[in-house]
Amino acid sequence: MVQPLHIGMIGYGFMGRAHSNAYRKVNNFFDLKYRPVLKAACARDRDKVKAFADTWGYESIETDWRKLVDRKDIDAVDICVPNNLHCEIAMAAAAAGKMILCEKPLAMNAGEGLRMCQAVEQAKVANTVWYNYRRVPAVTLAKKLVDEGRLGRIFHYRANFLQDWTISADLPQGGTALWRLDVAAAGSGVSGDLLAHCIDTAMWLNGPIVSLSAMTETFIKERKHNLTGKVEKVGIDDACALMCRFANGSLGLFESTRYARGHKALYTFEINGEKASIKWDLHDLHRLEYFDHRDEGQTRGWRSIHVTDGEHPYMSRWWVPGLQIGYEHSFVHHVADFLDSLAKGVPCQPDFRNALATQQVLDAILESAKKGTWTEVAR
Repeated sequence: MVQPLHIGMIGYGFMGRAHSNAYRKVNNFFDLKYRPVLKAACARDRDKVKAFADTWGYESIETDWRKLVDRKDIDAVDICVPNNLHCEIAMAAAAAGKMILCEKPLAMNAGEGLRMCQAVEQAKVANTVWYNYRRVPAVTLAKKLVDEGRLGRIFHYRANFLQDWTISADLPQGGTALWRLDVAAAGSGVSGDLLAHCIDTAMWLNGPIVSLSAMTETFIKERKHNLTGKVEKVGIDDACALMCRFANGSLGLFESTRYARGHKALYTFEINGEKASIKWDLHDLHRLEYFDHRDEGQTRGWRSIHVTDGEHPYMSRWWVPGLQIGYEHSFVHHVADFLDSLAKGVPCQPDFRNALATQQVLDAILESAKKGTWTEVAR
């Protein structure tokens, strides 16, 4: 018998929509013990959260997240708010015995992240962090190939995440839509927003990052703040370039920026091993490019794997071979895995402790960029 799992959503922005869509769709495609019930949505603006709740089918609303966390009819709290609020809400939710699904990055810094880990582990509540790109079928297939040893010893990992939406000096910082440009709300810029995805995927595929050297740049030094109305210093990084070493001896090269004109969300990675290489592009997310040096010489070359067959990760749940899925489905897969983990009594990765490793790398990036030195990643 399918059991209801009552969801309390805090936040109604882009990620609130993505998560709500996943909750609504997951049981249509996956056979699961639990079924999400959209019980309550919460935000400070009553009119806006009411409109959001009506659109997505939430039964009720709250304007104080503390009231939502305290409600007895809420099983799981979904945190879709700016980074500076993650820790306080997660700590309260854990104390109330609620399961927690938290947007990335985990926290403002590793210190906060550690407190969150300790809270959920002490309370023994299920938890996960929404690093959704792990669950793009082509990326999951890449993980399978690496784990099977198809690439052999890994030499290089490179990735980038490029956008261009903050180039204008007239763009303000702070407030509902632009909190990512406000260091007090975001904690960091592209490193925590974009590079965090690259790092999480990289360590999932290739193991821990142990040391790094980074440089960051803030191209526009001052912007008007939406909340104060004053021109204030910009504290976040607009761009980041990173070199690193992995525990397995391979080298990593990463770049993230919001100043790459012509790119809206270009996320790519490539892994080079002694036997084979793989590469992936978010703009063609249903394909995995694969080169195997063991192929016959005359026909050796890059092959494009169309990840739509039933034997590919997650794809047996969707359409017939050849019909691809997209970005939104990575969230459906994450919800499915979370619900399945509850039934099996195992953690859903990345959980808070796993996401803390990414947070520690992010801290090391900012420290390295500030000092201009190679930095060891804390553990």
